[in-house]
Amino acid sequence: MTPEVHHHETEELCDAGLEIYARALREGHLPSVEAATAPCLIDNGMLHPAIDDLDRLEPVPPAVALQRLLRSSEDRIADERRRGQRMADIFEPLMRLGARNAADEDTPALRILSSKRRTSQAIEEAMAEGRRELLAIQPHDSHVTKRPDILEGAMKRDQAFLDRGARVRALYQHTIRHAPYTRARYEQLTGDVEARTLDEVTERLIVVDRTVAFIPASADRSLALEVRHPALIAYFVNTFDRLWHLATPMHPQAVHPPTLNGITPRQRAIAALLVEGHTDSDVAERLGMNVRTARVHIAKLAAILGSESRAQLGYLIGQSGILDREG
Repeated sequence: MTPEVHHHETEELCDAGLEIYARALREGHLPSVEAATAPCLIDNGMLHPAIDDLDRLEPVPPAVALQRLLRSSEDRIADERRRGQRMADIFEPLMRLGARNAADEDTPALRILSSKRRTSQAIEEAMAEGRRELLAIQPHDSHVTKRPDILEGAMKRDQAFLDRGARVRALYQHTIRHAPYTRARYEQLTGDVEARTLDEVTERLIVVDRTVAFIPASADRSLALEVRHPALIAYFVNTFDRLWHLATPMHPQAVHPPTLNGITPRQRAIAALLVEGHTDSDVAERLGMNVRTARVHIAKLAAILGSESRAQLGYLIGQSGILDREG
């Protein structure tokens, strides 16, 4: 009887694969036929043929395997960001055309909201009508964190939504994990609410019941776009789902990203941006922290790698291998 082969996404691991990998770690090697039901172990490089016997598979160390999987996830996040930006560039002139063509409709597919107050009002109205689900991507915004009235209003709005039996899923940057207002928020909310984090997230996105979405329409977020076009909503939901799958749980049960080879996940994210040539301000904005905090982390990274200058730091990051796929 032919054994059943498990099929799933590349970065995932099935139960059968985990069991086989654990056995390989305990015994040091396995016959290659025993991994036939879990090809994910070969695809992910967790098992590889022995040099002296191609019919025998040996396991790579768990730390190396984890780093490879994390790097693959980070690459997918970067790909989604680039794809999202390309789509935004393509649709920008089409949105203007669509907004004019939909001006006479009762419920236009695209509508410009001309102020932050009007945007907040439209979101509240959509959530008041919602009954199923709120999906939110919330990049760091220092203006909001300094306004207790805004935070309190959002708490009441979200709790009322949860009380109707709906669920809330929110994505943040990793830095938000350490913000007191975030911890307080999720300690107080009751109901089906989850939050996860990534090194970087896309621009702000709110989707209610998979029927209406809100995204920024200007760089300073003073304007917003209300979207009700089914194709665009489907695209936003698909992007959210992919990022959600790659993110690290924060609430209700927190999972902390691991430190590999003495380098924290935040330091690796900073190192990747420095190698790309980003300034301290760029790093701070992309990772959701202030410039002073970014410089503190850059200084710690430089100390770990023994760098004495910014130019040397970039060279040492490349030589260290901390950004290599193979870990």
